[in-house]
Amino acid sequence: MIKFALQGLLARKLRTALTAIGVVLGVALISGTYVLTDSITSAFDSIFTENYKNTDAAITGKSALDATQDGTATAPSFSADLLQKVRDLPQVGAAGGAVGGEAQLIGKDGKAIVFGGAPNLGFSVDPALPQFNSLTLVSGSWPAPGEVVIDTQAAQKKGFAAGDTIGVQARGPAQRMRISGLVEFGAVSSIGGATLAGFDLGTAQQLFGKPGKLDQILIAAKSGTSPQQLVDAVRPILPPATQVRTADDQAAEDAAGTTSFLNFLQTFLLVFGAIALFVGSFVIANSLSITIAQRTREFATLRTLGASRRQILGTVVLEALVTGFVAAVAGLFLGLAIATGLFKLFDAIGFTLPNNGLVFETRTIIVALVVGVVVTVLASLRPAWRATRVPPIAAVREGATLAPGRLHRYRPVAAVLLAVAGVALVVVGLFANGLSTSTLLWLLGAGVLLLFLGIAAFSARLVRPLAAVSDPIARWSVVVLTVLIWPFILVPLWAIRRLFGRHTEFPRVLPDGPAVTIGGQNSRRDPHRTASTAAALMIGLALVTLVATLGAGIIKPFEDAVDRISSSDYAITAQNNFSPLPPAVATTVAQVPSVGEVTSVRGGQAKAFDKTIPITAIDQTASQLLRFDWRAGSQASLSELDPDGAIVDADYADEHGLTLGSAITLQAATGKTLPFKVRGIFKPPAGGSPFGNVTIATTTFDTMTSQPQNIYTFLNMQGGVTPENTATLNAALSGFPNAKAVTIEEFKKAQTDSIRSLLNVLYVLLALSVLVSLFGIVNTLVLTVFERTRELGMLRAIGLTRGQVKRMIRQESVITALIGAVIGIILGLLLASLLAARLEEISFTVPVGQLVIFAVVSVVVGIFAAIWPARRAAKLNPLEALQYE
Repeated sequence: MIKFALQGLLARKLRTALTAIGVVLGVALISGTYVLTDSITSAFDSIFTENYKNTDAAITGKSALDATQDGTATAPSFSADLLQKVRDLPQVGAAGGAVGGEAQLIGKDGKAIVFGGAPNLGFSVDPALPQFNSLTLVSGSWPAPGEVVIDTQAAQKKGFAAGDTIGVQARGPAQRMRISGLVEFGAVSSIGGATLAGFDLGTAQQLFGKPGKLDQILIAAKSGTSPQQLVDAVRPILPPATQVRTADDQAAEDAAGTTSFLNFLQTFLLVFGAIALFVGSFVIANSLSITIAQRTREFATLRTLGASRRQILGTVVLEALVTGFVAAVAGLFLGLAIATGLFKLFDAIGFTLPNNGLVFETRTIIVALVVGVVVTVLASLRPAWRATRVPPIAAVREGATLAPGRLHRYRPVAAVLLAVAGVALVVVGLFANGLSTSTLLWLLGAGVLLLFLGIAAFSARLVRPLAAVSDPIARWSVVVLTVLIWPFILVPLWAIRRLFGRHTEFPRVLPDGPAVTIGGQNSRRDPHRTASTAAALMIGLALVTLVATLGAGIIKPFEDAVDRISSSDYAITAQNNFSPLPPAVATTVAQVPSVGEVTSVRGGQAKAFDKTIPITAIDQTASQLLRFDWRAGSQASLSELDPDGAIVDADYADEHGLTLGSAITLQAATGKTLPFKVRGIFKPPAGGSPFGNVTIATTTFDTMTSQPQNIYTFLNMQGGVTPENTATLNAALSGFPNAKAVTIEEFKKAQTDSIRSLLNVLYVLLALSVLVSLFGIVNTLVLTVFERTRELGMLRAIGLTRGQVKRMIRQESVITALIGAVIGIILGLLLASLLAARLEEISFTVPVGQLVIFAVVSVVVGIFAAIWPARRAAKLNPLEALQYE
């Protein structure tokens, strides 16, 4: 039986390959995800290891905020006097101090040099201590005071060389500096899109606003002193708000935030791999069900020759096992291409990541093979079990079919119960209070899975009415698309074929009545087969619809929120629309004569009620440009913030029982603790708010924060928004090339563009499941052509032309795709409505235009899926087809 199963696979290579496509693509995304994240992890590990080469211990500032709760908190700087005390210790062989920050390089065109959304790193270098230097000097020399070294990538792309002059912007306006040399970072082949700018210590301290301060001290131990002994010797001399770690521990601490992000990215991408595999399982199950139905006489003959039901079951499962293994191996190596493509995709959306070469771990191989085989085998179990019910007598019956199982009549009820259970789990996950994040995700995942399974099982009951409605839509959709491409593609192709002596029909535009009528009838002939084929596309389009609806539900409330909060004419943002800007930017803009009111929102973190929370700060002019929806207090509350007043959002107030006059204590990253009194409680708009849980006065905030940054600046100008005013603002910002002035409408568009970029990434990833469903339709149609060979021969014999055969197959394919689209779009809207009902930040907004596009795409998918099967059917020889067994 093993030999029989293997020979059967070899005899049906085409069907096996088409069946395996879904697994190949799903495993490829899983494999590619692991390769991508492992490669990024390896690159970051190399970066952090390189940072601490020849280092035994490192001293850094110690943030009072819990890094596990807030990875964005910056450790405070400390006095540079500590460096000499460290050097005086007998256990210390060498020690060097450094500072760092964001240093924006300015190109020859006067614009900030930015590669994607990567950081612009600035730091001090000490050529006198080369053992601590992670940079390699490629050309030129190390920087003297007022000079800079930059990375070779930025230099090559922007046309700079050693000896040139370049602009550098840090905490203040851009300064012109001589490029003393070009550098590369250690042995890492790519640091992504990050730019590097190195200065001598004094210049770096001046640029980053840290005179007399250090961010880090690297220490090398004397011979015979272990890293731990060195740490123990340094710890007693440390001032408050500093800490010392071994080099290995410090590298691990630096990598902690990156590791957390990569774990999220890995889980995020694996979800889409699982979706593709889930869709692929429908393709496998449907393909095997059709194949088994076509092999009824073959299995009956085996039963007649003595094969047991267990042997029949084993044969089908073995075929699935081999198919899954081969598909998993193919998907495993295709994952390398997927990983490369993901690197390029993230780069295209401004999310450039470091890369030190692709990493292919053993774990990746094992997971890919196991997942591919297990999914294929599980998807084959139901068809395999059906194969065991083939009676031996079926071997001598013409057109024998499998009788329905004993539980077949309960299938609709079971499907409804599955769907209801799925909706119930989703509702519990969304609306039950006190659930952990992991429990919430499991409930949502299980609920959506059961919902899809239930609808897929029940949809056979919907096929005939939906097919009847879709039939005319499919006809005229094809006509419209044909009209669009007829003069540009169809007619030229026909002319070329005629030129080479091929006799083909002149491409017609109007639907062919007899052909499309038979195609429509075929789509209703076997509802279970049509439903199973459409289910794969249904899942993909349901998720795409969900994403599109949520995107529309986020963007519209956000735009409304900006209109409700701000009454300004302009906003000042970073060139990338999200990076914070130094306060000097707002100060410069305020000095423009035609500028009226200016207000800035500072952003940071603090600890309150033993938790790290986002806080913001506003100045005295905020009440003139910013509006609040007050639950308690009024606009006058904004003038009561200095020095110890605070306003809090309503949810945070409810969580901690805060009312007007309540006391709240905030602890900054420096460890400084200040008491505040609640002067107002506001309700953030549904689309989000630029304000943190607690908002205080800017003057007080600056005493708590060593490096305050503005996240937004809003302003009004005399005459409002005009081209002249815009030009005036941009001229004033010439000293800050990383900043730009935008109108409020432009501000809204720029902020929502980032949401749209994320949505585009989701569409690309979900397109994989739609691609799998396309192959599912192709596979079903190809198998159907095999099954209907004699029928097609008879149709050809009574006068149906090859062109009519193609149109018949195409009509059936488009109807199947439309059925999947209709059910999928309705399901996506249902899930989106549940999420919108739970989340205040999202309003239920139906993206009508996008839904129309999805419907058109489904028609196109149906047309493309029909091309190959239709060509195979049209090429059948009528006489041979009539003799087909």
